[in-house]
Amino acid sequence: MAGNLLNREFTVDGANQVWVSDITYIPTNTGWIYLAVVIDLYSRAVIGWELAEHMKAELVCNAIKVAQVRRGCLPRLFHSDRGSQYVSEDLESVLANVTISMSRKGSCWDNAVAESFFGTLKSEHVNFENYFNLREARMSLFRYIEGFYNRRCHHSHLGYKAPMIFEGSAA
Repeated sequence: MAGNLLNREFTVDGANQVWVSDITYIPTNTGWIYLAVVIDLYSRAVIGWELAEHMKAELVCNAIKVAQVRRGCLPRLFHSDRGSQYVSEDLESVLANVTISMSRKGSCWDNAVAESFFGTLKSEHVNFENYFNLREARMSLFRYIEGFYNRRCHHSHLGYKAPMIFEGSAA
């Protein structure tokens, strides 16, 4: 199993150097659904995400594949917790040429950027919604992640710029 190579160093010099990932659960009227995100540590942008009614490795692999298509590459370092999805052969195959880093057992602070995103997502959006099913949640989360969070949500870490604005000004 991979060691904690990120070691809570949450500031990087450029895009696509370090991506972090995690999974959270979201209630719907038809049962729990699961959201996997991939965040570029440089800009805090959610560059890949997937929603499903399961927490299998496929969920995370699909989020990574979305990020890879959007960015045209994979990162140097990929950091996550030690969940079964992140230690799967499927994930190792998707990240074959990438250095993998994992949080220490039981230490949520090692993946604080992903945890912080989920806290923001739930306190600003999900907790005010009542999703009927996965389809309805997907549309709502798309509007929040792609329309608001990545494009208009100001981050103190980014000089109070939104992730995509920050990336554009850094180019």
